[in-house]
Amino acid sequence: METILMRGKPASDVYREAITEKIAAAKQRGLLVTLAIVVVGDDPASHVYKGRLVKLIESLGGAAKVIELPGSSSEEDVIGVVKKLNRNRYVTGILPMMPMPKHINGDAVGAAVSPNKDVDCLNPQNSGDVFMGRSKWAACTPRACMAILEHYGIELDGKNVVVIGRSNVVGKPVAMLLLAKNATVTVCHSHTQNLPELLKQADIIVAAVGKACFVKPEMVKDGVVIVDVGINAVGDKLMGDVDPAVAAKASAFTPVPGGVGVVSNMMVMECLTRNL
Repeated sequence: METILMRGKPASDVYREAITEKIAAAKQRGLLVTLAIVVVGDDPASHVYKGRLVKLIESLGGAAKVIELPGSSSEEDVIGVVKKLNRNRYVTGILPMMPMPKHINGDAVGAAVSPNKDVDCLNPQNSGDVFMGRSKWAACTPRACMAILEHYGIELDGKNVVVIGRSNVVGKPVAMLLLAKNATVTVCHSHTQNLPELLKQADIIVAAVGKACFVKPEMVKDGVVIVDVGINAVGDKLMGDVDPAVAAKASAFTPVPGGVGVVSNMMVMECLTRNL
């Protein structure tokens, strides 16, 4: 059995070409596609992510508007900034960086983003449309999972899929997107009692549990397809939620790094240009 290494870059490049064309066409009409990024405080991961997004949108021909607020900012201050960006006709999309400082309700900030400028499905109206099956515009990471599966020709119709993790940003929405493709989906979590038995029945596993090397070879069947969402720092290495040894039993798998994460940022850009 030949194992397919589902790298993120080839899938991302397909979207890059289409998004670049849309941004160029908008520019010809006098519209500069602009992503507003709101960063509150000094969370290192948020600043790294911000930098990557700025570099990406500029490479696609668009622009970034970065608003950095001190960590002492109030929730009202942050929501006020978001509402001002909602009214700014020169801003195409808005992304408040999560997590917010502990004294700020990130859900409230996300809910303040106008639905038509919401690029990572933070507004409950948009997430509700995903759960109702009326929209594909889920958060960027679930859509990245789907984009990779589609790019590599992984059949979903009728397949048994186990999603490990029930977060609002990955586990739940990716389950909804998989259901929309007629997969049979089981969502597992920390209280699931028969996880190994469920995993052995899975044709496809989406691992989003946040624990390095959580899925072991003895927990999966031969020929399984692995989508590893996890990014865990182990010493000086980044490890996924799936033990690398599982690859020997898989028919296809996403590497970590170089898999889902590569596509996620491009999914923000796809959503940014959805109305062009």
